[in-house]
Formats: sequence, C-alpha cells, structure tokens
Amino acid sequence: MPAVTPGLWRNLGDRAAVWPGRDWPLGATWSAEATNFAVHAPQATAVWVCLLDDEGGEVRHALTEQSLGVWHGAVPGVEAGTRYGYRVDGPWEPAQGRRFNPQKLLLDPYARAVSGALTPGPAVHAHEPGRRTQRPSRLDSLGHVPVGVVVADDDFDWGEDRPLRHRWRDTVVYEMHVKGMTALHDRVPEHLRGTYAGLATPAVVDYLRDLGVTAVELLPIHQFVSEPALTERGLTNYWGYNSLAFFAPHAAYSSAGDRGQQVTEFKHLVRTLHAAGIEVLLDVVYNHTAEAGPDGPSLSFRGLDDRGTYHRSYLRSQGEAFVDSYWDVTGCGNTVNADTPAMLRLILDSLRYWVTEMHVDGFRFDLASALTRVDHEIALDSRLITAIGQDPVLRHVKLVAEPWDASMDGYRVGEFPPPWVEWNDQYRDQVRDFWRGASHGIRDVATRLAGSSDLYADDGRSPYASVNFVTAHDGFTVRDLVSYEHKHNEANGEHNRDGTDNNRSCHHGVEGETDDEAVRALRRRQAANLMATLCLSNGVPMLTMGDERGRTQRGNNNAYCQDNEVSWVDWRPDDAWLDVYEVTRAALRLRREHPALRQRHFFEGRPTMVGGPKDLAWLHPSGREMSEENWHDHTLATVGMFVSGAPLRAPGPRGEQQVDASFVLWFHGGTEPVDVLLPENDWVHSGEVVLSTDPALAEGTPVRMGERLTLGPRTVAVLREQRQG
Repeated sequence: MPAVTPGLWRNLGDRAAVWPGRDWPLGATWSAEATNFAVHAPQATAVWVCLLDDEGGEVRHALTEQSLGVWHGAVPGVEAGTRYGYRVDGPWEPAQGRRFNPQKLLLDPYARAVSGALTPGPAVHAHEPGRRTQRPSRLDSLGHVPVGVVVADDDFDWGEDRPLRHRWRDTVVYEMHVKGMTALHDRVPEHLRGTYAGLATPAVVDYLRDLGVTAVELLPIHQFVSEPALTERGLTNYWGYNSLAFFAPHAAYSSAGDRGQQVTEFKHLVRTLHAAGIEVLLDVVYNHTAEAGPDGPSLSFRGLDDRGTYHRSYLRSQGEAFVDSYWDVTGCGNTVNADTPAMLRLILDSLRYWVTEMHVDGFRFDLASALTRVDHEIALDSRLITAIGQDPVLRHVKLVAEPWDASMDGYRVGEFPPPWVEWNDQYRDQVRDFWRGASHGIRDVATRLAGSSDLYADDGRSPYASVNFVTAHDGFTVRDLVSYEHKHNEANGEHNRDGTDNNRSCHHGVEGETDDEAVRALRRRQAANLMATLCLSNGVPMLTMGDERGRTQRGNNNAYCQDNEVSWVDWRPDDAWLDVYEVTRAALRLRREHPALRQRHFFEGRPTMVGGPKDLAWLHPSGREMSEENWHDHTLATVGMFVSGAPLRAPGPRGEQQVDASFVLWFHGGTEPVDVLLPENDWVHSGEVVLSTDPALAEGTPVRMGERLTLGPRTVAVLREQRQG
C-alpha cells in the first residue's frame, strides 16, 4: 500500500514519521507538537491513519503500536482542521463478523467533527455487489464517504455558564428540529436559517421563553447520513435517526463550516439558551448505526470491529455462500450491542463528552429498550443502565427513555429504573381518545391527568417520571390530528405503506383542509383542548415544535424524509392558529405560577392536614364526588378535578409549608353543552375563570361555589380560587 500521495503535506518535511503515541483518549487529540490517533480495532492486523487534502490527496501513516486492542500513534505537525480517516486490514471472514477491507476509508467513531457526505454506490461497500460475503470489494471509497476532522481546543469562553438543573416538575420540554425551526423564519438572518446559530437568535430564544419552555429537546444532531434507498428516491433523512458519529455535531446545521466550526457554533447555541434559562436535551440514537444490515455500507464500525459492535442472531455457512444475519430490534438493519466493553465505553464516553465539553443538560434515548439487551433479552439492570446510574456526571443529568424498541417484547413503559423518566405513550393515546370521543368513560384519562400512578407509583417514583405528550416528531401534528383520519404519506415514495394507521385522530367532518368556518373553528378548539390538557396534567409536558401555532404536515404522519415546507415551521401569521398559541401560553403560565398544578407527589385523595380538604377530588357534573358507578359509566364525558392548594403535600425549599390557590379544572369532551354544579365546601367559596377554550366563557368570569356553570361543547375550563382578605 503506498504511503504518500504526491503533493500533500509538503510542510511536514522530515517530521512525517509516526511516534508511538498512546492508547487514550480514543480519537484524534491535537497538540501543537503532534496529533495522537487512537482507534479500537482488536482483530485487525494493520491500521493506517490517512490524512487528506482538499485536492483528493492522501498520506497514509501506519500505526505500529497496539495496546489492548487499540491501535495508536502520534503524527507531528498536523494542523487543526485536517481531514482524516482510517484504513484497516485483517481477515475477510464475514461469517465470523470480520469484514476488514483496506480499500475502505473509515470514519473515526470518536471524531469530534465530520466533513463530507456519503455518496451511495458500489465503492462504499466492503463486499462486491451481489457477492457480499464471498469477495471483498476492490473499489476505493475515498471521496465517497464522510471523514473525520482534527479539532483543536477552541478555548471557547463559557463565561459563567453552569448547568441549570431545573427540577423535573418545573420542566416544560419543547421537541424541536434544528433546521425545521428556522428554515422559514423571516426574523432570522437568511444565512443563519436552519443552523445552530439560527436557533440562537433572539427571534427564536425570545419566542421559546415567552411561550414558557424550559428545555428544548433537539432531534438528532449527532452526525448522520441519509439511507441510500432515500437518496435514490431523491429524498434525504430529515429527522436524523441514522447516526454515524456520536461525538460530532451534524455539520449541515453549521453556518460557519465543517472543519471544526460546527463544534464552536453548537457551544454558542447552548450558552445562549442557558442564558435564557432554557436547558438543552439531545435526542440520541445509540441503538443502531447508519451502516444498516449486512448489505449496508462499510463506513466506520463495520470495518473496525464488526463483531464487537452489533448483535447477531446466527453465523453459519449455507452452501457456498456465508450467511451473516444481524439481529435487528430497531427496524434499521442492525442493533448496537451496548453490553460489549468497547460499545459500552463509547456510549459512556460520548454522553460524558456532550455534558462536560458541550454543556448539554440531558438526553432522550431513542428505542432505549434495544440498548438494554443482554444476549437478546431485556435487562433493565444491564451494564449500560447500571453504569449511567452510578456515573458521577451522568446520574445528575436528565435521562429520558423511549421505553420500547421495534420488537414484541421491547415495550417497557413504567419499568425503567430511577433516575430515568419515560415517554408515556399511554398518556398520548388516552388523551387523544378522550377528545375525539372514543374513550370508554373517563377512568383512564383521569389517571393520566393525575400523573399515571398506575405506571410509576408502585416503585416509589413521582409523577414527573411520566413525560406526557399528545404528539411527537413521529406521527400527526396537533393540527393534523384534528384534520385528518388517515395518513397521506404518498410524498415519501413508499405508496403510503409507511407510518402508523393507529392515529386516534378525528377530522370533524372533512378530510384535510377546508374552507368551512364551522369545521375550522371546531378544529382550533379541539387543538386548544389538547394543548391545555397537556400543559395542565401532572407530569412533565412535552410540546412538539409548531403545534402551538397550527403547524401542518398535510396529513403526512411519517415525515422523516421531508426536508422541506412539509416539515418546517411556517412563521407567517396568515394561517397560524394564534388562538391555540395563546391558550398554550396561558396554560403554561398557570403551571409555572402555581405549584398546585405541578406537584412532586402523587395525589392521595385525602387531606394534607387535619380537617382540611382532600388534595384531589374528582367531581361529577352534578357537583358531588365521583362514585364507583360513575367511573364505569361509559357515557360520561365530563369530569372535574378539584386540586387543593391549602396546603400542598410537598414542603418548600426550607421545609416550610407551602400554600397555593385551589383550582377546579373541568374537562368536557361531549358534543353538547353541559351544566356543571360547582361544589360547596368550607375551603373554597368563590373564584374566577382563568382559562377557557369555550368562546362563550370568558376569562375573568366570576364564579361562586354552589352555582351552576354552563360549559360549551368540547371545553376545558380552569377555575381558580379567589383568596379571601
């Protein structure tokens, strides 16, 4: 193998020799004297680090030192911003999980920045097309694959930036796409739209703060690539759930360049959001990689340590052809084996890097159940779960599980151990059913409103273990949830076969957009009901980008490949559902100002002090408490929550007794008006309407206990106690 491509690194002179270096840290560690390269490839027989120039030139340096499976060496005189990759030789034994091919330029799994794109084609595969396990490919992948960038310490000025560590019960999450949030924003400078810097502009930060958001959850920003099948259809992976480099901010979201500038730009975003009191959570995809199944490209892990990276179901010979079946519970062709020492180390190193170096505040783990697999079985005491829970850095950040994977046995809602919290899809489904009129009574939805104690109380967790949501990136938006009953995914190029059919939606008489003003008004009211319910339920509310202002995907419930106006937020006011925005903001303000509406403990249905009211009482429209018979009345579509604030069960920060206003929250899902009787008691005598989705029931309307109040069809109404004296 040639060592040098002519014309490259003329400035290195006699210093081009490789020094022994060291086996840690993994990745490329720059210094003015030499850059240390260390890569894990335990079954390789030879490894070269390849330094690249902008004209396609390449210098290959053999790493002659190996320590505990890590090949390492230090190359003098390498400048920051230099692009690099690895070539690795070793056995070609696909049936044994060994796919070494030095013709493939491999991305460093520990690269801090990535440059270049994936160009699908035969060159990116380790095997010859059609003969994947019999012959290695002789095509060079240089120029067809993304590569690493040597990143120097940027001496970023964090100033006084510190972890915000908002308590979970004070947290409001906003799920957001970096590009989609600003791609159409007229108040963001055009050259910054769709970038980390665009998110850091006052137009976005002030909007989030004014809405009441305390944390943004960014869809994947680890460097990712599009699947070749998408590229062939002229589409791209918009969501980003196809990660390749778990330390590198996605370069396409950088306004400044891809030679390390993306690192500094992301840090600036985090610092800016922190200054506004907003935490940054990352949606992380460690459960699989972009290399897909056995027929996928060889981009990084597959050429370094295929066997040590991925789960397998079997390895065997079938006639003359070898069969190497990856075990897949992610639906993406492979499943990362987080129980192996190398992958466990990589995931932990990546998480710590984003916390310590990039100052992020937490993570949402995509398909978290897949990461707990030990010998294919779910193990919620696996090495990864145990290590994160004991890690002095990671155990103090926000950890959110998507508590399922793509298998039958992966659904584990309610089972992840502390300090994990979970996406609660049962909340989503039962709240949707209630507001579309498909629930069987109100027992289930009442449980969700109160914090899902059936899922989380039995092991001592709190209501905030439930991350409540009615929509997410995957599925309908809120506007589409009240406008479509069927998915419309034709633009994805899969003949509308992709995406769920279980939408639990209602179009209220017309499929899709309509000029019928009565239908449009009803849809906005239903959207407001969904948003108000979400914001006022016990637990942690998670809003999806643009739902509060009527973002539509035109009925597409799987817009993962729609990097266009289908997915982006439309900031024009002409079609925005600004009435829904105002309800959402008002509900979040009530939640923020009143600890009675974001309690730490589960309600117990008994007084918090002798002679006082119950902390929670469920009210029948007749004004009395719900009976057992009422809970089984499948025709009942109205329920009230009396929430006592005098006093709260949880003490204040200095152990003091906390006292707040008491509330009655009415949820009326019926299609006809209903009269509700406000209960008489010794603790609440009068109050006012502080939130209403019924146009006939204005905020500020005075109410007195013992009187009747008319709720219009499909209404949320919140009544707050008027303090005496």
